[in-house]
Amino acid sequence: MMTCEVLLLGNPLLRETSSPVSDFRSQETIGQIVMLKQALDEFRKENGFGRGISAPQIGILKRIVALNLGQGSFVIANPRIVDRSRATFTMWDDCMSFPHLLIRLERSLSVDVVYEDERGIEYEWKGVDQARSELLQHEIDHLDGILAIDHALDAKSIIYRSEYERNREYYDHLVDYSIEPTI
Repeated sequence: MMTCEVLLLGNPLLRETSSPVSDFRSQETIGQIVMLKQALDEFRKENGFGRGISAPQIGILKRIVALNLGQGSFVIANPRIVDRSRATFTMWDDCMSFPHLLIRLERSLSVDVVYEDERGIEYEWKGVDQARSELLQHEIDHLDGILAIDHALDAKSIIYRSEYERNREYYDHLVDYSIEPTI
């Protein structure tokens, strides 16, 4: 099942563990990368937010993430966190698979990530800053079938985005960090 439509909370594919990319030259992999970037670009255009999407969110059970950090879309494949800071922070996290909800959770302040680019060349991203760190933790979780709601701090930590927007000052006081959009 491949589509540029983002799968929503409840779809069983979101709970599957994705397989590593092994052949970066195959037409299938090249097509999946194109679709994933397209899905991210379309979501950003339609919704005005979105910095990353993982392949399982469009029904592709491969370890691929498309990111847009403000300078256009690119992909990382087979990413893995190799180190995490002990320091943590709380935030309201959002997700394209449940765009109307926000989840209060805790993330590591910084991570080191090893990944491969579209050609299969390995890189290490050390000491990733807070904004990218929380994003990478979120997207890599997706590759393992883990969703932000699984990290909710408590029962009061899942809210509607519209409620957050109405009472933003109140909700922002409950966390250490807020996401800055890249659009």
